[in-house]
Amino acid sequence: MNKPRRRGIFLLPNLFTTGCLFFGFLGIILAIEGNFAMAAIAVLIAMLFDGLDGRVARLTRTESDFGVQYDSLADMVSFGLAPGMIVFLWALGENDVGPLWGNGGWLAAFLYVACTALRLARFNTQSGVSDKSYFQGLPSPAAAGTVVSMVWLGDTLGLTGFSAAVPAAIITIATAVMMVSNIRYDSFKELDFRYRVRFTAIVGLVVGLIFVAVHPPTAIFLGFVAYLVSGPVLTGVRLRRHRGRRGA
Repeated sequence: MNKPRRRGIFLLPNLFTTGCLFFGFLGIILAIEGNFAMAAIAVLIAMLFDGLDGRVARLTRTESDFGVQYDSLADMVSFGLAPGMIVFLWALGENDVGPLWGNGGWLAAFLYVACTALRLARFNTQSGVSDKSYFQGLPSPAAAGTVVSMVWLGDTLGLTGFSAAVPAAIITIATAVMMVSNIRYDSFKELDFRYRVRFTAIVGLVVGLIFVAVHPPTAIFLGFVAYLVSGPVLTGVRLRRHRGRRGA
């Protein structure tokens, strides 16, 4: 006799997903109020919740199709709509940048949001067949982190007008394009902390923590930019090695 199918959803992992959604929405509200630094921090906190929900689901064996879909929708709000709104309200919506700006600002923000949706849709359709050791295209949380940490840094430095709009447009468009690209990014899912590492790695970690403590916006922004650039750099290295082997 077949057991009746249980109704309902798992509470714990979906609670973390709701936290991700909450802080993404909070980021939009804070940006509308003009508090861009706190809006950026809210999205960064949403990233922490997003990183926990899947791991909690796997550890507690509470994975479900509902959780996968809910997580994707939360990511669209927190890492697509929220960063697009925050960067638009901070710099891309400036009307005094110049006559050539026109509708370019909101179009750049829309491009980012649209590419986030495309990135998430592609990830959902390839999640069962793709290699878990890397992402195809820049992950949406990393793209969001790059955009909002730029806003946080720019707001801290007091950038406004042209000095804020141009770098905001460049970084927003760059992250959008990288999300839908075929460039591989390391997922760090195979990283095992049980093994020994070199002493220099510990020293580098300490220096990084000091840098974050001294000026968090700069350190976090540079960290996300380094990950953004790592994809094309590592892809170029792999192609060079492949060509070298074929020529040998």
